[in-house]
Amino acid sequence: MASRSSDKDGDSVHTASDVPLTPRTSSPDRRCSSSDTSKSTYSLTRRISSLESRRPSSPLIDIKPIEFGVLGAKKEPIQPSVLRRTYTPDDYFRKFEPQLYSLDSNNDDVDFLTDEEILSKYQLGMLHFSTQYDLLHNHLTVRVIEARDLPPPISHDGSRQDMAHSNPYVKICLLPDQKNSKQTGVKRKTQKPVFEERYTFEIPFLEAQRRTLLLTVVDFDKFSRHCVIGKVSVPLCEVDLVKGGHWWKALIPSSQNEVELGELLLSLNYLPSAGRLNVDVIRAKQLLQTDVSQGSDPFVKIQLVHGLKLVKTKKTSFLRGTIDPFYNESFSFKVPQEELENASLVFTVFGHNMKSSNDFIGRIVIGQYSSGPSESNHWRRMLSTHRTAVEQWHSLRSRAECDRVSPASLEVT
Repeated sequence: MASRSSDKDGDSVHTASDVPLTPRTSSPDRRCSSSDTSKSTYSLTRRISSLESRRPSSPLIDIKPIEFGVLGAKKEPIQPSVLRRTYTPDDYFRKFEPQLYSLDSNNDDVDFLTDEEILSKYQLGMLHFSTQYDLLHNHLTVRVIEARDLPPPISHDGSRQDMAHSNPYVKICLLPDQKNSKQTGVKRKTQKPVFEERYTFEIPFLEAQRRTLLLTVVDFDKFSRHCVIGKVSVPLCEVDLVKGGHWWKALIPSSQNEVELGELLLSLNYLPSAGRLNVDVIRAKQLLQTDVSQGSDPFVKIQLVHGLKLVKTKKTSFLRGTIDPFYNESFSFKVPQEELENASLVFTVFGHNMKSSNDFIGRIVIGQYSSGPSESNHWRRMLSTHRTAVEQWHSLRSRAECDRVSPASLEVT
């Protein structure tokens, strides 16, 4: 039976491996039969091991991530979908800011141009000036020397008059402070004026290094507001103030086409018991120059308007040849307390002219029909602090601007 079993196993191996086996004959010797059986078993084991080594490797199993949730609940996306808006061409270009791409002088591209390139591009002329800081006396000296190649003036229709000449002068200030500015004299009918004027600014050295010197060349016009020709700005941190130096700089256009009309310092005080409105005209500064040769002869006219009716007119004395007059003159108007809310004060600065009518410089209105927020604020402060003088600086406005916003301005001359 063992021999038959062994032969049967051998036949099955032969079939699986396709390798023929030598047939065995029966022998009465059982030891030979047992030995053959062992050899056959050993051979079968080796063949099985060989077949297992040839078997391909196990395939990779793709396991999907397990999602946890309540059965039957509606699935929601992990990340919300983004609603995209469809832009039209108009919407696309509306996002641009044209001032960032314009070639205006305020852009930084001017900083990368040489003076020759600036002069060729704008053709506004050049300015010669110098700076020097005095450490002993703690002041900065600015010397305005001359200008050249200034453009001819612009007529009212916008065309340049080739046969006309400018009446230039220069305004000097240390930014960001534009209030305490200086001004040269006016040079008549020339495109290459020679100034040779010096101005000092009382300022500590460290503060001076944080300022920017601004020089503005202006064309004087007696019959209209003065026109800005061009400007030069120099950050003082970029120059050696102690050593000093002088430069020729090309003028660039200014965003401010017209110069300021000046400022007026006033004090208001109301006495309820006496029914008196007291006004102090203290001083003015940087008034618009009305005379080409000697500055201005300015005075201030004060007019009380009740509702839309002119009630009283007073004026200061005029001071000769100055654009920074000191008045320190007081005026008193009788205004009952019940009429105070309907009162307006019109302040007009003129340049005195003996040969013709006085030259208008600027105006403001304080009271019921104030000409601006600053004027309204001054009036409210006075009403809330009776018997106490309230001082405030005011920037002068043009006649047209006051007439547009204040009915009281239309009632005076």
